[in-house]
Amino acid sequence: MKNLIRVALLGNPNTGKSTVFNSLTGLHQKVGNFPGVTVDKKTGHCTLSDTHVAEIIDLPGIYSLYPKAKDERIAFEVLADKKNKLHPDAAVVVADASNLKRNLLLFTQVADLKIPVILALNMIDVAEKAGLKIDIDKLSRKLGVPVIPLNARNKQGIAELKAAIARVSPVPTQKKTIDVASLEPAFLSEVQQRLSIEEPYEALHVANQYKNLLYLEEGSVPVIEELIRKHNFQPAKIQLAETAARYNYIEELLSDCVHQEVPPAAETFTSKIDKVLTHKVFGLLIFVLILFIIFQSIFSLAEYPMSLIEEGFASFSGWLISVMPPGVLTDLLVNGIVAGLGGVVIFVPQIAILFAFIAVLEDTGYMARVIFLMDRIMRKVGLNGRSVVPLISGIACAVPAIMATRTIENWKDRLITILVTPLMSCAARLPVYVLLISLVVPDERVAGIFNLQGLALLFMYLLGLFAAIGVAYLMKFIIGSKERSFLLMEMPIYRMPRWSNVAMTMYDRALAFVVQAGRVIIAVSIILWVMATYGPRERMQAVDAKYATAEMQQRYTPEELEHHLGSEKLENSYVGILGKSIEPVIKPLGFDWKIGIALITSFAAREVFVGTMATIYSVEADDSHMDSVREKMLQATNPHTGLPVFTIATAFSLMVFYAFAMQCMSTLAIVQRETKSWKWPLVQLAYMTGMAYVASLITYQLLR
Repeated sequence: MKNLIRVALLGNPNTGKSTVFNSLTGLHQKVGNFPGVTVDKKTGHCTLSDTHVAEIIDLPGIYSLYPKAKDERIAFEVLADKKNKLHPDAAVVVADASNLKRNLLLFTQVADLKIPVILALNMIDVAEKAGLKIDIDKLSRKLGVPVIPLNARNKQGIAELKAAIARVSPVPTQKKTIDVASLEPAFLSEVQQRLSIEEPYEALHVANQYKNLLYLEEGSVPVIEELIRKHNFQPAKIQLAETAARYNYIEELLSDCVHQEVPPAAETFTSKIDKVLTHKVFGLLIFVLILFIIFQSIFSLAEYPMSLIEEGFASFSGWLISVMPPGVLTDLLVNGIVAGLGGVVIFVPQIAILFAFIAVLEDTGYMARVIFLMDRIMRKVGLNGRSVVPLISGIACAVPAIMATRTIENWKDRLITILVTPLMSCAARLPVYVLLISLVVPDERVAGIFNLQGLALLFMYLLGLFAAIGVAYLMKFIIGSKERSFLLMEMPIYRMPRWSNVAMTMYDRALAFVVQAGRVIIAVSIILWVMATYGPRERMQAVDAKYATAEMQQRYTPEELEHHLGSEKLENSYVGILGKSIEPVIKPLGFDWKIGIALITSFAAREVFVGTMATIYSVEADDSHMDSVREKMLQATNPHTGLPVFTIATAFSLMVFYAFAMQCMSTLAIVQRETKSWKWPLVQLAYMTGMAYVASLITYQLLR
């Protein structure tokens, strides 16, 4: 049995910590939550040697152990609480080798907690290009810890890092950085004694953070508050003195171990590009152009794999019908489960392409520029500059995006951001948009370049963005957020994307989409199939009797008879009754009762809309015609007018409804957890549903 070493991975944002984590763990990683909080916890395993295995815990990116947001508090709790299940045997601090002065502040803080520590100098190639000569051996001797140079993007130094972790000493070897006890000797000594804390630096942090620390024993808070009053402890003053002492230590350390061999260039490659990409006019135009390219590619690149998936599911359904005996089980399997799941799996190529582009934008460093560009707009509508990060993240999924609002310190700014983030078009809306656009927008090019379907998709994403900005502007006055705040962030240098990381992101997101959405869709599809197949006995018997008459037998061919029988049975089933009950409310939007069913079921998750359509139209269809859901929806006609159900007016009305409606239980749940109240999720549900209804009504009436 191999020895397990638990390792905490720490580092400033933009140091390549995630790349180091991926290089160490590969696909052997999982995402959960830290105990007691809704902060993402990424853990993974890697083999260090024949005798050692490491469990790597990827802690949130932080600049200091003094937290400014909820997720930053996690780092200190994991490191300081020895009873915590995640308390590490060792810590690896990832630092940007080209910016050691800032990065070593966190290292010195972690080292003073007296945890065995390793310093990983990532982006060593960038430091060398900048003319920095780092004496690794000397730096290691002065710090008293292993120092490993890395270029994690190319996996250079990863093997050495694994070896260093395998042989890390269980006893801390680091040398003292600053004399923490001298900052407030009497106070810290008494805190250590009264609370049984070994290290003075841990005592200092407990005195600073005691109101938010979950691991403190009952009765500790009154003791700390008593000592604070007794010694007139002033946290801000002591923190300032500590930081100054640390930077003095770091300056002296770097003057001995780091030398500038070549004078830095007056203007770097990155700064030259930034003059264009962060320009207040050209930068925004380039961003819109990039969005245009992404959405054009989503249609053009995914066309072939989507066709293969579509044909594969059709063949699979046909094969099941041919090998299984006719009956309820076959009907459930083919028209319930396979039809519902196939209607969603077909969109995996487009989901993968979307996330591949997002990964490329993040890896190259361009996403940070997007946040900087959008910050200018955000401040004008009264949002915190940090609101840009959740809003951009909302393109992927609203749930982690809302969790990302924890970095916003002002509560009212954070609340507004939480309330408007679901208006950003997330990946769950993509299957709905793609399906409806493919029904009514021709697959044609304008001027030989611009694909009309791609333009329509871009319009839907921009609609969500502008809606979020507009609603935020209104909420600024309703909620009364007056405090101004600014975005402070470091711009990473431009680099080529790591294609392995892009591939891993595509795989993870596509798998998560299939697994998470698939579970819901299968459950909903089974329930829908049952509700669409069965109904009140009297109604269903009446329909059977009606089409069993000689008159009906003579009026229709066997195929027509089966089609009409199936349609009327669906209309009189439980799901048909449900749809009919809400039809008067949604009819002004251009929706029939079948679309109404999809609106109800997709409240579980927006992407269920596609599975619902697949199930409903499969139940109604003749099993001998294994058409795709798109073909069935194209052929659907209004029984009263004989016109197609999915016209341009209906399709765009439906897309606008989904763009604005809160059709996601998971998002409402996370809003409740983040605001600790049901008031705000209900407010969000009410305003988004009302907004969706009015916007959909206007769209349909204008386009009909």
